[in-house]
Amino acid sequence: MTATETAPLDQADTLTSVNPATGETLATYRIDDETAVRAAVAKARTAAATWGALTHAERKKHILRWGSKLVEKSDELCELIHAENGKPLDDAFLELMLALEHIKWAANNAEKVLKSRKVSPGAFMANFAAHLEYRPLGVVGIIGPWNYPVYTPNGSIAYALAAGNCVVFKPSEFSTGIGNFVAKAFAEANPELPDGVFVTLNGFGATGAALVKSGVDKLAFTGSSATGKKIMAAAAETLTPVLLECGGKDAVIVAADADIKAAADAVAWGATANSGQTCAGVERVYVDRSVADEFIAEVKRILTDIKPGSDAKASYGPMTMPSQIDIVRRHIEDALENGGKAVLGGPESVKGPYIDPVVLVDVDESSDAVCEETFGPTVTIRTVSGVDEAVELTNKSKYGLGSAVYSKKQGMEIARRLEVGCTSVNSVLSYAAISALPFGGVRESGIGRIHGAPGLLEFSRPHSIAEQRFTIPGMALLSYSRTDRTMKLLRKIVPFVHGRAK
Repeated sequence: MTATETAPLDQADTLTSVNPATGETLATYRIDDETAVRAAVAKARTAAATWGALTHAERKKHILRWGSKLVEKSDELCELIHAENGKPLDDAFLELMLALEHIKWAANNAEKVLKSRKVSPGAFMANFAAHLEYRPLGVVGIIGPWNYPVYTPNGSIAYALAAGNCVVFKPSEFSTGIGNFVAKAFAEANPELPDGVFVTLNGFGATGAALVKSGVDKLAFTGSSATGKKIMAAAAETLTPVLLECGGKDAVIVAADADIKAAADAVAWGATANSGQTCAGVERVYVDRSVADEFIAEVKRILTDIKPGSDAKASYGPMTMPSQIDIVRRHIEDALENGGKAVLGGPESVKGPYIDPVVLVDVDESSDAVCEETFGPTVTIRTVSGVDEAVELTNKSKYGLGSAVYSKKQGMEIARRLEVGCTSVNSVLSYAAISALPFGGVRESGIGRIHGAPGLLEFSRPHSIAEQRFTIPGMALLSYSRTDRTMKLLRKIVPFVHGRAK
């Protein structure tokens, strides 16, 4: 047990969960040190012998039970998300709904994606049967984020479980209660399973660092690019493979033929929903000069009436991580100092844990507000001469996570020119809600993919098996017994098989 009902703890051994809007203490958890981390991994390793040996159908039953339990406890979970993360109750429910979609998809599709299959052995190995099979990795360590504490880590958790792995999950220190709730729901839904199939660890960075070095078979991390690089370096010491879902500075391209009202509505929401604390949220916009004035005016009009808060009328909640507030303020000030103009809000929009929407136009492309992840309810809008310039500026970023394109006729054409992992056409963030589509980025936005078939394959290891069915006299190619006659025959056959392409 880790929560407040344990024996009294020394303050240095505890993590306190607080409401970001009020500072109220919600719960206290024991911090798991290196010894506790290794014990949790060992427990998962023992449970993996049972979980990994189940059929896909049996694992599907247990995973879907977990989803049903989360539905049963949805009101309680959404209240906890609202209290510990800060987002409105409706947004909390939408996050849970998306997580449930992925749980169901992973459970229902694991067998189809990972089932054993025969592949062609080729002309010269025709006496062999070739089998491709997928095995669980064993134990997967997962370090989750605080901004979408159910949906985002679930992209690793549900898919790792469906692929036959046990999971050791360290939620963010800013969403510890939520992470424990989700894992407890799995255990409650499946009391017959051994302890260790899905367990949580509580703590700060040191606990996560211990998990990286604990001997897990893969480490999945969601967070900043800077921390992702440190995790990758630490994992390299033991050649532990990593899946990194890191930062983004996602752009929206608004072409001359775009539906301006629809584009403005999407940008306004994508930039400020969840207080802008979305890795694939809208942070930059490149709009064609011919429609720029209309577009900027519409974005401003929409966001003028959008306000943060913790009451039922709030559009979004407080900043969850206090240190991020200073980053948002610094980015706004830097943008204005470098020639940008605030058409809505400004430094004065930063009001304690709440930040009002900020719209910045024609900000210098070298400023932090354009180059670095702001992770707040702000957006930069730059007027461009056309699609070519918009694509060039979009691709100049060191990040490459998500993107969006608004165009009535050129949407797909523009999308295919973007050097990113995901693109929405005439929408924002829609790819993240489609379970069959993989999610992830390029460059400093990370390595690997969650969701969809690639998400299941991330947590599996391919096993290639070549089975000799019969021998062919004189054709023992992988043997010292092969003859000169065989080699002469091969030299005649190869040109017919491989040498006739023009």
